[in-house]
Amino acid sequence: MHPFALTKRLIRFALTHVVLFTLAFSLTIIPSTFAKQPQTNSVDNFHTQTTKPPTTTPQQLVSQGERFYQSGRFAEAVTVLQQAVRIYQREGDRLPQAAALTNLSLALEQLGSWKEASKAINTSLNLLGWDENNQKLNVNNPKSELLEVLAQTLEIQAGLQLAQGQADVSLKTSQQAEEIWKRLGKQYNTGVTRSRINQAQALRVSGFYRRSLDILNTVSRQLQTQPDSLEKVTALRTLGNAQQQSGDLEQSQKNLQQSLEIAQRLQLPQEISVIEFSLGNTARANGNRKNAIAHYEKAALIAPNPLTKVQAQINQLSLLVENKNTADLELSDTTSLLIPTIQSQLATLPTNQAGIYTRVNFARTITKFGNKRDIAEILATSVQQAKTIGSERAQSYALGSLAEVYEQNSQWQEAQNLTQQALFIAQKILASDIAYRWEWQLGRLLKAQGNIEGAIAAYDSAVASLQSLRSDLVVVNREVQFNFRDSVEPIYRQSVELLLQQKGQGKPDLDKVRRRIEALQLAELDNFFRQACLSNQFVVLDKVVDRDNPNTAIFYPIILDNQLEVILKLPNQPLIHKTSVVKRQEVEQVITKMRETIVEPDATKKFQVVSQQLYDWLIKPVEGELKKSKVNTLVFIPDGSLRNIPVSALYDGALYLVQKYAIAISPGLQLFTPKPLAQERLNALAGGLSQPPKNEKFASLPNVKVELKLIQQSGISTTTLLDENFKSTTLGKTINAQPFRVVHLATHGQFSSKAKDTFILAADGRINVSQLDSLLKSREQKRTQPIELLVLSACETAAGDNRAALGLAGVAIRAGARSTLASLWQIGDDSTALFISEFYRQLTTGKTTAEALREAQLKLLSGTEYTRPLNWAPYVLVGNWL
Repeated sequence: MHPFALTKRLIRFALTHVVLFTLAFSLTIIPSTFAKQPQTNSVDNFHTQTTKPPTTTPQQLVSQGERFYQSGRFAEAVTVLQQAVRIYQREGDRLPQAAALTNLSLALEQLGSWKEASKAINTSLNLLGWDENNQKLNVNNPKSELLEVLAQTLEIQAGLQLAQGQADVSLKTSQQAEEIWKRLGKQYNTGVTRSRINQAQALRVSGFYRRSLDILNTVSRQLQTQPDSLEKVTALRTLGNAQQQSGDLEQSQKNLQQSLEIAQRLQLPQEISVIEFSLGNTARANGNRKNAIAHYEKAALIAPNPLTKVQAQINQLSLLVENKNTADLELSDTTSLLIPTIQSQLATLPTNQAGIYTRVNFARTITKFGNKRDIAEILATSVQQAKTIGSERAQSYALGSLAEVYEQNSQWQEAQNLTQQALFIAQKILASDIAYRWEWQLGRLLKAQGNIEGAIAAYDSAVASLQSLRSDLVVVNREVQFNFRDSVEPIYRQSVELLLQQKGQGKPDLDKVRRRIEALQLAELDNFFRQACLSNQFVVLDKVVDRDNPNTAIFYPIILDNQLEVILKLPNQPLIHKTSVVKRQEVEQVITKMRETIVEPDATKKFQVVSQQLYDWLIKPVEGELKKSKVNTLVFIPDGSLRNIPVSALYDGALYLVQKYAIAISPGLQLFTPKPLAQERLNALAGGLSQPPKNEKFASLPNVKVELKLIQQSGISTTTLLDENFKSTTLGKTINAQPFRVVHLATHGQFSSKAKDTFILAADGRINVSQLDSLLKSREQKRTQPIELLVLSACETAAGDNRAALGLAGVAIRAGARSTLASLWQIGDDSTALFISEFYRQLTTGKTTAEALREAQLKLLSGTEYTRPLNWAPYVLVGNWL
């Protein structure tokens, strides 16, 4: 056999590095088996052989090394490959010597011998004439054979760098390999594909998920027309993993399933195991616990190597213990069997970054109920292993996790020392996605020791680290997305709680508190869209109120663990701060009860009781200041579950809040400076769908035609798209045809905490929030003026989703409108028509948008038929209230 034939097969290892999502936030790199599996008879023979090769030809030694490698006998592979290298060296055969060294590097890597592996790969590159400093080949007119080995060797080096946590260096190396493959010609397109996949994985480990996804989507399209191959399996699997982390779970499952089917046809057990693992992660992210466990069990059962097996078992364990208390865990037979099973296999894991992360993740999984000493020993060993292999990222992760064990044991000083070490390393390697966790941990530790000022500084750093990651990093990292409420939201809320304890100059910095809670709301929107959705500067609402709207007050309610805070901005006055001592759980129970009873036709009295309780917490403490200031409009920047209720329906025992004030909602930031709507004549694009598509389970809306006609009769110039004319394509064309100031869409819609489930219904199907954004982008390019008012009639929040109103804020922002008027739940067709008619009539008289909304609500409330909050309360105004 030609000496390079083996290398071509061996070096495919660079392709098979795969990044998997494990428990916490680590990204582990798992080496798969080679493309060509050894025959069963051959493997059986290997078990009877010794490390002494039957022949002394270097080609046969390399072949022997490959077989040892394939069967997991890495030490024996190293022995025979070293012998091959020595023979080639004696014979002065530089090219095959370089190839053998590259394969030797692979085997050494599996043993955790990182320095030796790096030395072998560097020696190989030197023999090939590669100038590491100048990143170029110092060989005139190199033969294609040399270039092929060089490209393959660079692939191996990229994999080695990635496994050692040097993702940025790995990316450059993969790019160099790609250039050499391209230089070799089209017959080497497979090599180009491998290098592109490796680049995507390096980008992904660095956190650049969008760029990684772009590469993988391109590779996937190119591979669809190609025959089944390991490359195709890997590309589809890697694409599926990237889609899972970016939140596109449907496409993730589809691509992973296709990858699995090809791997099964090609009989690749390691690939099958890894794909089952990935399918488990996707099912888990989708909330399908049963399917996730089934996939993890299959992955562990099929896995030919201990690392994949243990990782699958750990993910299964983490899923079983998720949101469980210790008593529950003791009752679980599966849990009690898994823990010792995993523990018994820890010693078999390789001493590489993947192995370290696996050990640490196991320790973190059992931290709530395991023996603290055993957990600390596992983590301390992991720290030493990370030092040995020179992976500072893994070292920081292990140190910080060990510190957390000490924190749980109330050993504050030891925990602080370890946390500071972990943080120093994370900052040194610019790993903000790890650093923010240790800054948060340090803040908790300093608070526990009574150092409030130090704790505030640590929390400030954690928030700054999170915000630095917005543009292309952790906001789309599924590891953080997966547990946003556990891993991100508490940092902001705990920080606010600390700031309110601060007594600088006799009182807390309320403006900083307010900006901190707005930063949380921005992070929530980023989380909703899976990207940094806004780059606009905040418009300081204080200036708008003080200078132009002295009749407006701004409310910032903040829900904390043990109190409900209200910060109030009155015109030309300093900020006011009031506290209601009440636990978060009680506040959320009242909000939930209010939301449930408001939509029950015969529960008005029950509703008024819980509504008054919330009124007493939010409004009553500042009632006197509001009356003195003579304001007539309240702008709320609601926090958390407060978004799910109409503030206008808060009840003081005699009157609803809407009977005293006009009310608007702000997401805490403005896309455009607030501007009065009625300065110019209004024109509207009115779209409506009375009969939903057959495949949608929505009721008909017979009064849509009446509703749209009433808009015309109010004196507004209207262009109408009704039923079959109301399609996404027609809407896109029409909305760009002229500068409509109002866009009114009378159709079914849903707001959800997930962007993909937030949509409006058109004749040709659903238009989700991201598509709505695309629909309006061309308008932004043609028109300098934004849409002044977007009205979404007949929409509702998703059932059972207590954060669904986040979708309304998302729509309001993506639509690019100054104001959005929408309903939190669907109400009667006839009352909607009456409400809409009065709303537009009031707008044409010169009322502000908030005032027009109030008058329309009062019209229903003051009649006899629609007096219940169920009928008049669902409409909320988001954004510009003028």
